[in-house]
Amino acid sequence: MARWEPNARERLERAALELFLQRGYESTTVAEIAERAGLVRSTFFRHFADKREVLFGRDELKLLLLDGIAGAPDGASPIETVGAALQSAAAAFSPQRRAFVRQRQQAVAANSNLLERELLKRAGLAAAMAEALRGRGVAEPTASLAAEVASLALRTTLARWVEVEVGAEAEEAAPAGAAGSTGTEEPSAAESTDAADGATDGAWADPRDFGAIARDQLAALRAAGAALG
Repeated sequence: MARWEPNARERLERAALELFLQRGYESTTVAEIAERAGLVRSTFFRHFADKREVLFGRDELKLLLLDGIAGAPDGASPIETVGAALQSAAAAFSPQRRAFVRQRQQAVAANSNLLERELLKRAGLAAAMAEALRGRGVAEPTASLAAEVASLALRTTLARWVEVEVGAEAEEAAPAGAAGSTGTEEPSAAESTDAADGATDGAWADPRDFGAIARDQLAALRAAGAALG
């Protein structure tokens, strides 16, 4: 492949994930990622500071969450406001990105250092949402609690969304009206010890879009909160 093609970042991301899953994160070098992508090391470093940034370098999700909070209607409750944030975040999780996100989660789950970094990133997202809520006049501890609820809803939504089976992905990708098409509309798997993350593998498959799943997850968490009395 020509080294000058404009989709270099995406090629590097795909190559890195393939190698992380095949050889392990620690055993993969930047030179090997660049070679797999048909590029050179200098091209890699134009897009990423190091190989960890392939997994953690994007700020798109944070920006979408904050945009959703900022754009929530005046008078929206804190939970309605974080609901708007989750709906905004759905733009980062198109069907075409599902395979990439799933592979990223697998690579992170296989490395304890990456898992630690993932937890820090989740905490950072919750802190950013809490700050944005405070900017809208939401007092503490309500702002932090609403942000933590949103963070949990984001995590459980992602767990459902990435587990869609290959057959469901094919249906999503098929054009409406095509043969075999139903006309319907493709960041780690949840830990088994986390009750909020639900049941075991097959139970999480959900062919709906990210935004619809997020609405259900947030509603379930609201109901759980109410049940606490």
